[in-house]
Amino acid sequence: MNPYLSNIRTVRDQRGNLSIVSGSQDVPFPIERIFYIWNNSDNHPRGGHAHKECWQAMIAVHGTCIVCINDGVESHEFDLNLPDSCVIVPPGHWADLINFSKDCVLLVLASHEYNEIDYIRNYEEYLRYVQQKI
Repeated sequence: MNPYLSNIRTVRDQRGNLSIVSGSQDVPFPIERIFYIWNNSDNHPRGGHAHKECWQAMIAVHGTCIVCINDGVESHEFDLNLPDSCVIVPPGHWADLINFSKDCVLLVLASHEYNEIDYIRNYEEYLRYVQQKI
Protein backbone atom coordinates (compact mmCIF):
# COMPACT_ATOMS: atom_id res chain seq x y z
CA MET A 1 0.00 0.00 0.00
CA ASN A 2 1.22 3.49 -0.86
CA PRO A 3 1.06 6.48 1.50
CA TYR A 4 -1.93 8.72 0.88
CA LEU A 5 -3.63 11.92 1.96
CA SER A 6 -6.86 11.39 3.87
CA ASN A 7 -9.57 13.83 4.93
CA ILE A 8 -10.40 13.97 8.62
CA ARG A 9 -14.06 13.96 9.59
CA THR A 10 -14.84 17.54 10.53
CA VAL A 11 -18.01 19.13 11.84
CA ARG A 12 -18.21 22.81 10.99
CA ASP A 13 -20.62 25.35 12.44
CA GLN A 14 -20.70 28.91 13.76
CA ARG A 15 -18.84 27.82 16.92
CA GLY A 16 -15.84 26.61 14.93
CA ASN A 17 -14.62 23.26 13.66
CA LEU A 18 -14.41 19.92 15.43
CA SER A 19 -12.24 17.25 13.78
CA ILE A 20 -12.52 13.60 14.79
CA VAL A 21 -10.08 10.71 14.35
CA SER A 22 -11.04 7.23 15.54
CA GLY A 23 -8.57 4.37 15.36
CA SER A 24 -9.47 1.61 12.88
CA GLN A 25 -12.26 3.82 11.53
CA ASP A 26 -10.70 7.07 10.29
CA VAL A 27 -7.18 5.65 10.08
CA PRO A 28 -6.47 2.05 8.98
CA PHE A 29 -5.05 0.98 12.33
CA PRO A 30 -5.79 1.04 16.07
CA ILE A 31 -4.02 3.99 17.72
CA GLU A 32 -1.52 2.92 20.39
CA ARG A 33 0.62 6.06 20.67
CA ILE A 34 0.20 9.79 20.08
CA PHE A 35 3.04 12.30 19.94
CA TYR A 36 3.61 15.72 18.45
CA ILE A 37 6.50 17.78 17.13
CA TRP A 38 6.42 21.50 17.96
CA ASN A 39 8.65 24.52 18.53
CA ASN A 40 10.92 23.54 15.63
CA SER A 41 11.52 27.24 15.02
CA ASP A 42 14.92 26.59 13.40
CA ASN A 43 13.26 24.28 10.85
CA HIS A 44 15.35 21.19 11.58
CA PRO A 45 14.42 18.14 9.47
CA ARG A 46 12.72 15.34 11.41
CA GLY A 47 11.85 11.75 10.64
CA GLY A 48 14.67 10.30 8.58
CA HIS A 49 13.65 6.72 9.23
CA ALA A 50 11.27 3.91 8.32
CA HIS A 51 9.21 1.53 10.42
CA LYS A 52 9.00 -2.21 9.84
CA GLU A 53 5.58 -2.70 11.49
CA CYS A 54 4.27 0.66 12.70
CA TRP A 55 1.64 2.66 10.77
CA GLN A 56 1.47 6.43 11.23
CA ALA A 57 -0.99 9.23 10.47
CA MET A 58 0.49 12.74 10.44
CA ILE A 59 -1.62 15.87 10.94
CA ALA A 60 -0.40 19.48 10.91
CA VAL A 61 -2.81 20.74 13.56
CA HIS A 62 -1.20 24.19 13.28
CA GLY A 63 1.20 25.64 10.73
CA THR A 64 2.72 23.72 7.84
CA CYS A 65 5.33 21.14 6.93
CA ILE A 66 6.17 18.81 4.08
CA VAL A 67 6.18 15.02 4.45
CA CYS A 68 8.42 13.24 1.93
CA ILE A 69 7.83 9.50 1.75
CA ASN A 70 9.46 6.86 -0.41
CA ASP A 71 9.41 3.09 -0.73
CA GLY A 72 12.93 2.77 -2.13
CA VAL A 73 11.67 3.28 -5.70
CA GLU A 74 8.79 5.75 -5.78
CA SER A 75 8.57 9.05 -3.88
CA HIS A 76 5.54 11.00 -2.65
CA GLU A 77 5.51 14.53 -1.24
CA PHE A 78 2.64 15.87 0.86
CA ASP A 79 2.23 19.50 1.87
CA LEU A 80 0.42 19.44 5.21
CA ASN A 81 -1.21 22.82 5.78
CA LEU A 82 -4.75 22.15 7.07
CA PRO A 83 -5.75 20.38 10.28
CA ASP A 84 -8.55 18.47 8.52
CA SER A 85 -6.25 16.25 6.46
CA CYS A 86 -3.59 13.71 7.32
CA VAL A 87 -0.95 11.64 5.60
CA ILE A 88 -1.23 7.90 6.17
CA VAL A 89 2.20 6.25 6.20
CA PRO A 90 2.14 2.44 5.99
CA PRO A 91 5.01 0.40 7.43
CA GLY A 92 8.02 -0.09 5.16
CA HIS A 93 8.17 3.52 3.93
CA TRP A 94 10.97 6.00 4.58
CA ALA A 95 9.72 9.39 5.84
CA ASP A 96 11.48 12.75 5.94
CA LEU A 97 9.71 15.74 7.52
CA ILE A 98 10.92 19.11 6.23
CA ASN A 99 10.05 22.79 5.76
CA PHE A 100 8.40 23.33 9.13
CA SER A 101 6.79 26.71 9.60
CA LYS A 102 7.83 28.36 12.87
CA ASP A 103 4.38 27.72 14.33
CA CYS A 104 3.98 24.11 13.12
CA VAL A 105 2.52 21.52 15.47
CA LEU A 106 2.67 18.11 13.78
CA LEU A 107 0.54 15.48 15.50
CA VAL A 108 1.43 11.84 14.83
CA LEU A 109 -0.88 8.90 15.54
CA ALA A 110 0.95 5.56 15.64
CA SER A 111 -0.22 1.97 15.58
CA HIS A 112 2.51 0.78 17.97
CA GLU A 113 4.20 1.90 21.14
CA TYR A 114 7.81 3.05 20.72
CA ASN A 115 10.14 0.12 20.02
CA GLU A 116 13.63 0.85 18.70
CA ILE A 117 13.73 -2.55 16.99
CA ASP A 118 10.96 -1.36 14.64
CA TYR A 119 13.07 1.54 13.30
CA ILE A 120 15.41 1.60 10.32
CA ARG A 121 17.48 4.78 10.70
CA ASN A 122 20.10 4.29 7.97
CA TYR A 123 18.91 4.82 4.39
CA GLU A 124 21.34 2.27 2.86
CA GLU A 125 20.11 -0.31 5.38
CA TYR A 126 16.54 0.65 4.47
CA LEU A 127 17.21 0.02 0.75
CA ARG A 128 18.62 -3.44 1.61
CA TYR A 129 15.51 -4.10 3.74
CA VAL A 130 13.23 -3.12 0.82
CA GLN A 131 15.12 -5.41 -1.57
CA GLN A 132 14.70 -8.35 0.83
CA LYS A 133 10.94 -7.75 0.94
CA ILE A 134 10.56 -8.00 -2.87
